[in-house]
Amino acid sequence: MAGLSIQELLGEAEAGLDLELLAGEQGLENMIQAPRIQKPGLALAGYTTNLHPDRIQVLGSTELSYLNQLPGDTAEANLRQLCELKISCLIITKGQTPPQMLIDKAEKYNIPLLLTQHQSSKFISLVTQFLEERLLPQTTVHGVLVDVLGVGVLLLGKSGIGKSEVALDLVLKGHRLVADDVVKVRMKLPAVLFGEGSDLLHYHMEIRGLGIINIKHLFGVASIRERKKIDVAIELVEWQESVEYDRLGLEEESYRLLDIDIPLLKLPVRPGRNMTSIVEVAARNQLLKEMGYHSAREFQDRLEKRMAETAWLHSHCIIGDNLE
Repeated sequence: MAGLSIQELLGEAEAGLDLELLAGEQGLENMIQAPRIQKPGLALAGYTTNLHPDRIQVLGSTELSYLNQLPGDTAEANLRQLCELKISCLIITKGQTPPQMLIDKAEKYNIPLLLTQHQSSKFISLVTQFLEERLLPQTTVHGVLVDVLGVGVLLLGKSGIGKSEVALDLVLKGHRLVADDVVKVRMKLPAVLFGEGSDLLHYHMEIRGLGIINIKHLFGVASIRERKKIDVAIELVEWQESVEYDRLGLEEESYRLLDIDIPLLKLPVRPGRNMTSIVEVAARNQLLKEMGYHSAREFQDRLEKRMAETAWLHSHCIIGDNLE
């Protein structure tokens, strides 16, 4: 399972967590490894056996009021025991003011102490939903991801075969680039793959002989998008005369990524073939398949029906001739 740093959690804007840092800035690189949340009430009482340091520790009204009513020496000892476990972070809910002892311990042990205005129940629901998606498996793929007519097309193939050139031509036709060269793939529930560009290469593309270009600056914001669901993978392969390529479209292959199968097409590349148009048609055909219309299968059904009718007529002609 992937990890998430407290720095990334603090900078998350879309999830609506409404977090601010109170103390423990030196521990912002601490990692969260599990989506489940823990309320360390028993740990504040001195019982830390079942505490999980890799989880977010949420302090609500009950925990803070209990901490405030403890004798000073007991509260200090219990907090020290808790912080020595190197927990990932502490989050106070409802905008409550933490005791100075808690702030001091967070600073001393480099444990980020965060504050949210949400009530405990709402915050736990929000952060759990966010972490369940954010901590799902992820990987990187060498390829190009393009949004073609709303279809996420992942272009694969060995280096130099022309993936970036095809993507550039698609952008010139009005389609949108998501990522070039390095595609970060993340799984989202229930079983969907989303791709996005790396932070360093975002919006950039390498064209051999031309160099690095910025698609966003050249063609505007309408030519790019941040992330896209991956609907189909297309592998560009070198044309080989000895290989028999699929000519009907009935052979369905898949590309396995993060234990999810994506429809895979293998397109041979040779001079004279307009690969951009073929990729665009492949995206249109994928849209039809998702709507339940499979051109190759329809053609096969019509062909088999015609062959059956011809065989029936032929057999009846033979029987009629014999009767005469």
